[in-house]
Amino acid sequence: MGMPALCGGLECEAVRCAMTSQTQEPRGELTVRTIAMPADTNANGDIFGGWVLSQMDLAGGIAGADRSHGRVVTVALDAMHFIAPVKVGDVLCVYTQVDSVGRTSMKIHVEAWARRFESRTREKVTDAVFTFVAIDEAGKPRPVPL
Repeated sequence: MGMPALCGGLECEAVRCAMTSQTQEPRGELTVRTIAMPADTNANGDIFGGWVLSQMDLAGGIAGADRSHGRVVTVALDAMHFIAPVKVGDVLCVYTQVDSVGRTSMKIHVEAWARRFESRTREKVTDAVFTFVAIDEAGKPRPVPL
């Protein structure tokens, strides 16, 4: 599989990420991509888990807003297990997929993958299911469009 002649943005990153992993593929659509910086580290020198969680929440919010055509708020997330650390210089790729839609809420599966700085390989670092509620201008729950 070769790289497209003209490649840019998230589509290009999705192609690169797909080329580096032969065993497991991310679930969903690439929604957020960012680089892990030294300011985001914990006392051990690894990227702080809360930073990874916040990137996942941002990605889930984008997916929820797209699906609901408006504002959403995070109301819950299921258990989250960190599989591998994220290091400074890694590119964090966050993928989302809407699992289910209720009257005012949505369950969105969110996966975080690290594209390693040195090796350019990709590794899943964590995943979770976030629950978002669509809200109106007053901050009250509103129906999610069909």
